[in-house]
Amino acid sequence: MGTTAEWSRLPVGRHELRQDAVLALVLGGALTITTVLYGSAGVYGEDQAAWWVSALVIVANAVPIAYRRRFPMSAAIVSALAFASSQLLRVPELFVVNFTLFIALYSVGAWCADRVRAEAVRWVVIGGMFAWLFIAISFGWAIPNALPNDGDSLIPPAIAYSLIDIVINVVYFGAAWYAGNRAWASAVAKHQLDERTAELAAERERSAAQAVTIERVRIARELHDVVAHHVSLMGVQAGAARRVIDRDPAQATASLGVVEESARTAVEELRRMLGTLRSSDDALGDHGAPSTEGLGRIGELADSARTAGHPTEYVVVGDTRDVPPTVSAVAFRIAQEAVTNVLKHAGPDARADVRVRYLDDGVEVEVTDDGHGERAARNTTGSGLGHVGMRERVAAVGGRIEIGPRARGGYLVRAWLPTT
Repeated sequence: MGTTAEWSRLPVGRHELRQDAVLALVLGGALTITTVLYGSAGVYGEDQAAWWVSALVIVANAVPIAYRRRFPMSAAIVSALAFASSQLLRVPELFVVNFTLFIALYSVGAWCADRVRAEAVRWVVIGGMFAWLFIAISFGWAIPNALPNDGDSLIPPAIAYSLIDIVINVVYFGAAWYAGNRAWASAVAKHQLDERTAELAAERERSAAQAVTIERVRIARELHDVVAHHVSLMGVQAGAARRVIDRDPAQATASLGVVEESARTAVEELRRMLGTLRSSDDALGDHGAPSTEGLGRIGELADSARTAGHPTEYVVVGDTRDVPPTVSAVAFRIAQEAVTNVLKHAGPDARADVRVRYLDDGVEVEVTDDGHGERAARNTTGSGLGHVGMRERVAAVGGRIEIGPRARGGYLVRAWLPTT
């Protein structure tokens, strides 16, 4: 049902307090009316309580209802005492007073956060009421001929009357107990539902933020792949053209042609990537990868490395076959990043080797260089984003990648990507 440590319905707001005050006033008015009517009917005859005693008992029964949600246990105890006093003092009210006690007992079960104390208070009140009932029954039986059995009824009138009183009280107090507990359980369930709703809303916000972050990383990776390769190639060719422009204008012209072609290709790839990013999610393909590149263009990377002055061998091992578009795009981007690193770090005369292997359960892309150029000491001042991007791409498709220097010199990038 819930505990104090977990949650409490108290304190209540002003709206609930106003409702309780209005309910107390209504019950007080009803008690006054029924008391006057019962008194006029002569319920207790000459033993009827004085008017001022009746007024005090009416107040004692009605006032606790105004505090039934703020102080539920105290209100129940006061209501029980007021109920008993109305009987002991012969106050002519036998109807509405049952509602005040019922509401007070119900409120303990519905509003008291300390469930152990709520159970204890209700047991004390109900136990006291039944003790009083049995005492009254005992005194009734002690009066000779109080309910004479003049007929041949199956059950003697005294026993039947007592059983009726017991059943009525069991139903009365049982209903108050059950209704209070159900109201508390309903409130706890609503509170838990509100908490889960808030948690789901927070989780949706976190997921949306994560999705934005992942998308930014993906776009940054695509931009890095597109820009780094072509800009590096343009830098190498522009430097070559500058060095030979005086003594070999034809070579300089060829180098500048490569720069122009690389710039045009970079712009085209950027336009295609941005256009894909603006399209609907359905057009993004598997994993939302905007790249349309694939294994078939890895040979172009080898050609670009040769054009930049790096003797490059391109080898395809195994029978070529169709692979998933995402795997094909990842393979191309890894080869592109690796070739870009050769152009940037391996030295102007380094040799490169680009291989694509079609295996039974995947495809393997390998790019190596011998690192024996004029500046054989590899520049390691890069940002490292290229390596991070390669590892992320491979992890996204469940592959493996090996990146690092070779024992006999140079550098190795080898990635295995699953195709099944």
